[in-house]
Amino acid sequence: MTVAVFFGCTFIAFGPAFALFIFTIARDPLRVIILIAGAFFWLLSLLLSSLVWFIAMKATGGQDYQLQRGLLIFGVMFSVILQEVFRFAYYKLLRKANEGLAALSEDEHSPISVQQMAYVAGLGFGIMSGAFSMINILSDSLGPGTVGIHGDSQYYFITSAFMTLAVTLLHTFWGVLFFDGCERRRWWVIVLVVALHLLVSGLTFLNPFYEGSLPPAYIIMVVMGICAFFSSGGSLQNILHVLSCKSRSYICSTVTQYIFGQFYFKWTVAIIGCIVCVCENS
Repeated sequence: MTVAVFFGCTFIAFGPAFALFIFTIARDPLRVIILIAGAFFWLLSLLLSSLVWFIAMKATGGQDYQLQRGLLIFGVMFSVILQEVFRFAYYKLLRKANEGLAALSEDEHSPISVQQMAYVAGLGFGIMSGAFSMINILSDSLGPGTVGIHGDSQYYFITSAFMTLAVTLLHTFWGVLFFDGCERRRWWVIVLVVALHLLVSGLTFLNPFYEGSLPPAYIIMVVMGICAFFSSGGSLQNILHVLSCKSRSYICSTVTQYIFGQFYFKWTVAIIGCIVCVCENS
């Protein structure tokens, strides 16, 4: 049973992100580099926030439970702020790199658009964030022990997996919106991204039941996905085109030829397919 829980939670948490990486990033070396660099920037933000939290823990002595809980909340909020600061720094770095690529190009056009960079960078942030939040939980799911035997939630593992999935996709959407806000100098968009990041991170502190944090997180995820879709140039016509039979046939043949050669499936990738298609065509 523990093995089933492990693989089930792993596929829930990382399956969509892995599919997006395989279908939209893996074949382009430049996108792979941007994704890895984005993950590295997220790691830097985690390192600095962890250092601040560790110093605060040592300074207080670790005796008062309420004080330690307050420091934990402070650490999470500080980490969120630092992540967004590093997202902005990464945007500045990519913007300079994009200008350099355009200058070196014969037609003076960069081989990758800002929307594509935002999507790939956001996915890099999300994958690394999900990995650090879920790896230890997956390790515990292999046993020994039984979840819920002392009154804890028996849905701890699966709710953690769904929360990791939501945060991973949210980072992708936030990356698109954040970069768009920087490009168009819409600072209220950046403030909104930071505020929602703080809200989602604080949901687990506001609600003692793990399942109670999922509905608002997924509502925010859907809203952010819609906003990211339209901010990257999407429209209702794009949605109708993706859902058309011709579009389904094209996507299906492209995906299956890349993975299985001459074998064809009747289903296509559904997770945030619309926004990916728009970013691909930007």
